[in-house]
Amino acid sequence: MSSWFNRKEKGIVTPTDQKKETPDGLWYKCPECKTVATMVEHKRLLSTCGNCGYHDRLEAAEYFSFLFDGGQFEELDATMHSADPLHFVDTKAYPQRLKATEKSTGLRDAVRTAHGQLNGLGLVVAAMDFKFIGGSMGSVVGEKIARAIDYAREHRLPFLMISRSGGARMMEAGFSLMQMAKTSARLAMLSEAGLPYISLLTDPTTGGVTASFAMLGDFNIAEPGALIGFAGPRVIKETIGKDLPKGFQSAEFVLEHGFLDFIIDRKELKTRLHTLLSMLQAGKGAEAEPA
Repeated sequence: MSSWFNRKEKGIVTPTDQKKETPDGLWYKCPECKTVATMVEHKRLLSTCGNCGYHDRLEAAEYFSFLFDGGQFEELDATMHSADPLHFVDTKAYPQRLKATEKSTGLRDAVRTAHGQLNGLGLVVAAMDFKFIGGSMGSVVGEKIARAIDYAREHRLPFLMISRSGGARMMEAGFSLMQMAKTSARLAMLSEAGLPYISLLTDPTTGGVTASFAMLGDFNIAEPGALIGFAGPRVIKETIGKDLPKGFQSAEFVLEHGFLDFIIDRKELKTRLHTLLSMLQAGKGAEAEPA
């Protein structure tokens, strides 16, 4: 046997500085089915798994980039950020937490609002970002959504809300809860103006967001597998002292029990929204025609 085939030294002898490693960010492993794909392919599929359809969480900017034509949009109230009305302190003061979160995320708060064109149709979109204090609903979130609805009313545009939230922001207590009433009232005014409101629930949509604007759509739709509910499954189980049904609070469970109109794959979202809005627009035109 050739001497080159025999290992003369035992163990790994390659110096650490000469080892070759795969750069971070090249591969994606689905947490659901463990399928591995390139990040390029994962992004092409809008952060969904090509094998099992698992939907990763997206940021507001990513929704804007594929929903608005050419990724072109005009953001509304981009510089608005929270105050500290209650001088709240937990492990750190609320203003310090806000500054740290703004620095780490590049966001001003847990929602971004914008308007643009979706396949040629004008649309106002509000999209929540879970990475900003768990997508919690504080005064800025409520105010930005209210102003986005006002913009939709003023310019006669449909409104799309993309919810992803852990619920009300505890650091603002009652001020946070007031946003439930404020946004709901604005949506009632949007309805009175005859303008459509589509609510897209993504993973997770919980707490006061579910109990207000997220469930008030003319059409309530969701992404596959999204957790949707008021209190979390663990809290409910501990409260009632019983095991919960399989898939409890998943989008599929909620659809089966009549709280959603349909579930939509993210890759089909833009096309389905255009079809839905076109039908609604055609229906309003038909109503306007004299008999």
